[in-house]
Amino acid sequence: MPVDPSPRLTSGEPSARGAGSARRDAKRLPHRAAASAVEVRRSPRRSRTVSAYREGDRTIVLIPARMSEAEERRWVTVMLDKLAAQESRRVLGDGALAERAARLSEQYFDGRAKPASVRWVTNQNTRWGSCTPSEGSIRLSHRLQGMPEYVVDYVLLHELAHLLVPGHGPRFWRLLEAYPRTERARGYLEGVVAAGRLPHGPPAPED
Repeated sequence: MPVDPSPRLTSGEPSARGAGSARRDAKRLPHRAAASAVEVRRSPRRSRTVSAYREGDRTIVLIPARMSEAEERRWVTVMLDKLAAQESRRVLGDGALAERAARLSEQYFDGRAKPASVRWVTNQNTRWGSCTPSEGSIRLSHRLQGMPEYVVDYVLLHELAHLLVPGHGPRFWRLLEAYPRTERARGYLEGVVAAGRLPHGPPAPED
């Protein structure tokens, strides 16, 4: 699920109503496609286009300095949707996902976790992944598609660890300590869940 180099999108011709000085605004906005920080940057040199790209855990949205707050909200939503659609087109297939799981098992578990199958599923809306040790099968929720690589890797490792340790006891978590981004990935997923519980405001008037 490649994220870097960061995808960039540009959309043209937003209107420039609403006076205001150029400023750089960092915001955290709830959105169904991601819960990463959204940073809106206003530029006096930008007059006709809106651009967006991923930068680590953040999404950067570049807009004209004179754009109104309502237009800003609308264009942030538009660009987040476009980025998510672009990333979903580059999602790993089941075969590539299985190869990735094998590499992660070799790197962090000395190849001891050997899944019989690894695949995406669309019927897991309350869990990010699941594992059936008796069958050696691992299933990842399609909701992970488009999230950062390190988050998908963490979920894969979590399920691979269940092939070695069924429960969530101390031995299980010691296995995941080998992955340096465990806490960061867990924080990201917790943010996604929290953002999904936030109330959504009314649409902008022009919508």
